[in-house]
Amino acid sequence: MRLKELLALELRPDLRVANGLSRTNFVVIVLILFGALLAILETEPVISERWGSLFVVFEGVLFLLFLAEYIGRVYTANYPDLHGNVRGRIRYIFSFWALLDLLVLVSFVLMLGGSTLFLVRVFRLLRIVRIARLGRFSRAIDLILEAVSARKFEMALTFGIALGLMVLGASVLYALEAENQPEVFGSIPRALWWSVATLTTVGYGDVVPVTALGKIVAGITAMLGVGLVAMPAGILASAFSEAIQKRRQAEK
Repeated sequence: MRLKELLALELRPDLRVANGLSRTNFVVIVLILFGALLAILETEPVISERWGSLFVVFEGVLFLLFLAEYIGRVYTANYPDLHGNVRGRIRYIFSFWALLDLLVLVSFVLMLGGSTLFLVRVFRLLRIVRIARLGRFSRAIDLILEAVSARKFEMALTFGIALGLMVLGASVLYALEAENQPEVFGSIPRALWWSVATLTTVGYGDVVPVTALGKIVAGITAMLGVGLVAMPAGILASAFSEAIQKRRQAEK
């Protein structure tokens, strides 16, 4: 077996659909979770001050391992073409997840040279966000994406309705409450915060209407919000069920 074929079978889950994850991809998953855990613990000053040098060692080892993985994925991106076609590699390098991996690797090098506190926080966030890469190893994520894609028109319609109700609610509250509470309802953009919190049924309570008409509108908006939240949930549940049935029929 050629080296490229061996690496491709170990690194690319799309080539092992029937056999599940390879040992290499399983190790990659563990390393991603471990790196995210380090990034989370490192934000606690008590832990980072005491074990800072150990964090640097772990992060250095993870950097080398992820760098080797990145190089391996770039090398095998054009498999099964074994004749040097570089289009597959270029396509992979400029894919979203490959760019995120590269950005995380570059951020580690930049942190060694010293960075501002804000950039350090951003770099740690990138390492945590890399957990999303685990989706490429999961069939469940594929089903969810398939379900969302199948119902994209309905989801877009739901989003449009939600946006319209938010703007409408904010506009009505602006007209009713602007004189009494100009700091929070003095403009439609200001009132949008109340509209979002009410329609999503979060109800922080930091901004509330004080007039009688404003309270009536707030009650109606809250009731509309209950149905609004249920709409995408029902759409996705139906689409997810259909995707599971199609996958089972295809496997049979």
